[in-house]
Amino acid sequence: MWFLFAAASALCFGLRGILYQWTSQRPLNRNLLLLGVYASGTLIALVAAAVTGQAWTKPVWIGTLLGLFSFISNAAMYKGYSVGKASLVAMFTGLPPVVVVLFAYVLWGEKLNTAQLAAFVVIVAGILMIRYSNDISLKNLQGVHWGAITMLFFGLTDLSSKQATLIGAATLPTLALMYGTGSLLFAAAWLLERKQEAFARAAIRAGCEEAAAGTEAGPAEAADSMVREAAPANAPGRGPAPALARGWSPGRTLVWGMFVGITNVCGMILAMPAFAAGVTGLVSVVIAMNVVLVLFYARFGLKEKFSRLESGGLLLALIGIIVLRLAA
Repeated sequence: MWFLFAAASALCFGLRGILYQWTSQRPLNRNLLLLGVYASGTLIALVAAAVTGQAWTKPVWIGTLLGLFSFISNAAMYKGYSVGKASLVAMFTGLPPVVVVLFAYVLWGEKLNTAQLAAFVVIVAGILMIRYSNDISLKNLQGVHWGAITMLFFGLTDLSSKQATLIGAATLPTLALMYGTGSLLFAAAWLLERKQEAFARAAIRAGCEEAAAGTEAGPAEAADSMVREAAPANAPGRGPAPALARGWSPGRTLVWGMFVGITNVCGMILAMPAFAAGVTGLVSVVIAMNVVLVLFYARFGLKEKFSRLESGGLLLALIGIIVLRLAA
């Protein structure tokens, strides 16, 4: 039964990945988007917990730890993409199951039998082949530390989910605290970003006012013109520009994030019973197969061609899933 829950969770996370990919091509604020994703999860989990009457016992506070780990992993992933090699960071996002297997063995003594271990290795190899890029080399490792942090904390998120089931924490209250914690952290990140932008604009304005002194127009009017020209195209106060260049409004970004959050919270609701019933490392690797759905979307939705490496990785991952299903 755990396999069905994990596969359904992978499907939800795969849909989330497709929506993330589509959203990445739009001019919007990522912190605000993720705030919407986590706010949606908080509201859905709270309503579902109230309807089902699940108990808010002490163990559910592990949800705050889940929220912290999830925030760190997402923040590190986006930081890695912004400063490092995208293909390298993407490769690390496929490795959390390895962390989960190692920690699960140390913490709870979970072992894989021969067939399960073989399936695990094949699936991880397939995922890495899908995410791997030929331009990665020892001389091209920008962002490797952010990728390592991403891998570790995604793994810790899975391990914390398993621990929540072991201590008897109710699923929905735990997720409400997880998403509530993540919402607060992403809200703080967004507000800090806005504050930094305000400081930057103030600095630009001060410099422009100094440069505008002595022009025919008044210093204030000339400075306003310079600030609009110096500001990025999607910044408030920029002169006339197409709607796409100005970027999405905060309201639109937040609402879209809340829509994307439906797939995210559904994936977590399905993942919790999978972790409760299955071997932690195997559940983690099945959920990581969500990348296959994104790959199919890229092939048939975006009309991208598969490289030999991606085709081989996809085949390996599917073979591994079959072997794992037979072993289960």
